Amino acid sequence: MKTNSEINIESRDQSYLVKKKLADFKVGVDNVIFSVDTKHNRLLVLLLKRKDEPFIAQWSLPGTLVRQGEPLKEAAHRILAEKIAVNNLYLEQLYTFGEPGRDPREAPESFGVRYLSVSYFALVRYEESALIARPTNNIAWHPVKKVPNLAFDHNQILNYGYHRLKNKLEYSPIAFEVLPDEFTLNEVYQLYCTVLGENFSDYSNFRSKLLKLGFLSDTGEKVCRGAGRPASLYRFDAEAFEPLKDKPLVFI
Repeated sequence: MKTNSEINIESRDQSYLVKKKLADFKVGVDNVIFSVDTKHNRLLVLLLKRKDEPFIAQWSLPGTLVRQGEPLKEAAHRILAEKIAVNNLYLEQLYTFGEPGRDPREAPESFGVRYLSVSYFALVRYEESALIARPTNNIAWHPVKKVPNLAFDHNQILNYGYHRLKNKLEYSPIAFEVLPDEFTLNEVYQLYCTVLGENFSDYSNFRSKLLKLGFLSDTGEKVCRGAGRPASLYRFDAEAFEPLKDKPLVFI
């Protein structure tokens, strides 16, 4: 037979469990899709004008709720495939945003559904990507520095993705994921300038440091692109980079 003290403790525990019910989550994927327009020295992000509540007619990042049995990365790729056509891209999981109240469909004072956003960021080249035009889609590239007030917490997600992109360029070879198989060093430099700003490094120092890392192979061919002397064409040598991938590197 339980004592009064044991009954009181059990009652308090049950009350605590009632107050601390487990949350019911819906999981979405939001993509921060960056496009590098080196011709006009612009870093762009793809935005979608919402056609449903909440935030109807307001710009947001392209996103979707995850389907049953669908891996998160497949959901991210599905968003990309529905919005743009592109051959070369870089895609990486960014962060999970799940603060209570981040979605107006949540009921903060109840035990209603919570909405999580598992965000990804992608990098493409503007000249090699095309928007997929559909009557129901209102999508456009926006300069990162002139983004409007976005739906949900998407400005925060965008800022987080922009910070990650800049950091990744400094220590990883993601630029070569979106460049053509053969490229000039000036094309690499212009991509970095577009994302990091023109004052991040002068061309001579950038060229010297990049070549010393030892994973760019000179094809022996030259190409004329614009004014000036013919420039050498290089390839990214994944095999040469393999021993370096776990070592601390500085690309710039």
